[in-house]
Amino acid sequence: MAQVVEEWYKQMPIITRSYLTAAVVTTICCSLDIISPYHLYLNPKLVVKQYQFWRLITNFLYFRKMDLDFMFHMFFLARYCKLLEENSFRGRTADFFYMLLFGASVLTGIVLIGGMIPYLSASFAKIIFLSNSLTFMMVYVWSKQNPFIHMNFLGLFTFTAAYLPWVLLGFSVLVGASAWVDLLGMIAGHAYYFLEDVYARMTGRRPLKTPSFIKAMFAEDAVVVA
Repeated sequence: MAQVVEEWYKQMPIITRSYLTAAVVTTICCSLDIISPYHLYLNPKLVVKQYQFWRLITNFLYFRKMDLDFMFHMFFLARYCKLLEENSFRGRTADFFYMLLFGASVLTGIVLIGGMIPYLSASFAKIIFLSNSLTFMMVYVWSKQNPFIHMNFLGLFTFTAAYLPWVLLGFSVLVGASAWVDLLGMIAGHAYYFLEDVYARMTGRRPLKTPSFIKAMFAEDAVVVA
């Protein structure tokens, strides 16, 4: 069994494996009180005034307590992050990394701007970890790029992948989770999908073209098409 898990882990593409490892290690360390979540959450005042820039990254790594919700999100992360990196972004590791960077930036910007809007600031102030939102963004992008795949939800009903984000959103509401978190992921995912796929097809321009310095960070593997 251990050998099977090890082989499955080693076969993961680099970005998926790195993000999954960082998320699991961070959450376990917080559960064991090795690291305090208070040092990880997104706090704009501490970022700006005390230069705690690591919070812009660490708030995407902590998935709260290790419960059923944590297992669900680890499954989504391992599955859909891997599917995107191995299929849609095969041979384009830098582009996949840039997609995650774009999503993280959009999510952070929404929370920061939302915190300044009257009547909404209280709701956005409660969103201090964006890890679930980034995971949901990947699910949304995958569903848009594979809309006709048939899926089954807990053996209850079948649907096409295009409706997967809405099914998961409804499930989150039923179990009492915050719908805001999933909605933010859908907004970030739709922003990426529109700019990278829809707008690019309409105009022939790619506003989200990966910068050369990010491409230089990754050794791109040539994709051989049979």
